[in-house]
Amino acid sequence: MKLRTQTSATLKAKLSSTLKSWLPILQSGMSDLEETLNAFGVENPYFEVKSGIADVMSHQSALQKKNYQEKMRGAKGTSTEGDGIEQFCIQEESLEVVLLHQIEPPLFPTKNSQEIAKKIIENLDNEGYFDGDCESIAQECSEELGVSITASEVEKIRLRFAYLEPPGIAALDVVESFKFQLDHLDVPSDVYELSLEILQNLQEHTKFKKNPLYAKAMRAIQSFKNPPALDFFQKEVAVIPDILVLEDKDNIQVQINDKYYPSIMIQKQEKDDKNSIKDAFIKSKIKEARDLVDALEMRKATLYKIGLMIVEYQYEFFKGGEIKPMTLKDLADEFGHATSTISRAISNKYLECARGIFPLKNFFATAIDEDTSNTTIKDFVAELIRNENKQKPLSDSKILKLATEKFKVTMVRRTIAKYRAQLNIASSSDRKKLYKMQVEG
Repeated sequence: MKLRTQTSATLKAKLSSTLKSWLPILQSGMSDLEETLNAFGVENPYFEVKSGIADVMSHQSALQKKNYQEKMRGAKGTSTEGDGIEQFCIQEESLEVVLLHQIEPPLFPTKNSQEIAKKIIENLDNEGYFDGDCESIAQECSEELGVSITASEVEKIRLRFAYLEPPGIAALDVVESFKFQLDHLDVPSDVYELSLEILQNLQEHTKFKKNPLYAKAMRAIQSFKNPPALDFFQKEVAVIPDILVLEDKDNIQVQINDKYYPSIMIQKQEKDDKNSIKDAFIKSKIKEARDLVDALEMRKATLYKIGLMIVEYQYEFFKGGEIKPMTLKDLADEFGHATSTISRAISNKYLECARGIFPLKNFFATAIDEDTSNTTIKDFVAELIRNENKQKPLSDSKILKLATEKFKVTMVRRTIAKYRAQLNIASSSDRKKLYKMQVEG
């Protein structure tokens, strides 16, 4: 009995000392994890943090350099190896620069169309979606160009971005972005038509399963980038996912992105019998370093389990469906931790899957009820407005009635107005004016 008590107390003390470093390590995003670990080492000279990110970047850089040099040697030209290295070191272009290079005839044949296109580029968010206001852009361009530009003209120019690289750029939402990207694919016309039909009703894509082309259409859709500026977003903002969700036929696997993780190298110290104070100090610092190693492993284990639960709860999402209701309390109850701890665990963390890179917080939609999330309601509102009668746009009250009938939930009109504002959709009266302008234009 005494031995069991002593063992339990020892284990509890070890866990407690590890937890002190575990929480701040858990809260850190992958990009600042090394900085957090180094902060623990300010007063501890007996361990060293080895950068995982630097190792990966160095390896990739060396590989790219080697490939480039081999390509240059095999090319029929007069470029020297030195020229190749110089060209390799040129900084990669930003999304804005890449787009500006494409603002030229025949897509943008006039000065007016080019200036409007430039304004649209200025109004892209970090993910590559258009979050500007056509009316405001029209007013700005009218003042700067000295001619009358309408919101409908701006919208027509925006739609031409469907033919630019990267595919899907300047779309209003993910569905429109996917439609833009579909136009870039070289697929048979029947697969194209089915893919387009699925995108128009993505929430219920499974109803198309009996179609023999369903698998091909879904493979095409799952190949799309979300967000459309993903490649540039990764380079500029250095988003490194903690969790990888890999698909192999019908199997889904969860992995921790180990290769970017820093490692802790603990220095070996010989025992100094002549100086017991120094020896005790060294032992305490090495113990601190070992606690950090344990905390780092606990971080991986915690995020791995979170990844497994997200895949379990959101399985349909990884197969092309929508995000379902999932709360932090679901995870907190499973882990036996406070909700605030789980909130820290998902903060500044990302998951990468076939559909793109997503913040973990995106998978925790606020539940309207047990079966419906606010994400589902917002998608429904957006779809209603997208297909509404342009002569008689739907009022918030009418949308509320349709939503409550479909989802059997209790809401107020104010909730619909809030969702519409979050979707950057104008009121019914303003939409009617905009539709009228588009017809006249």
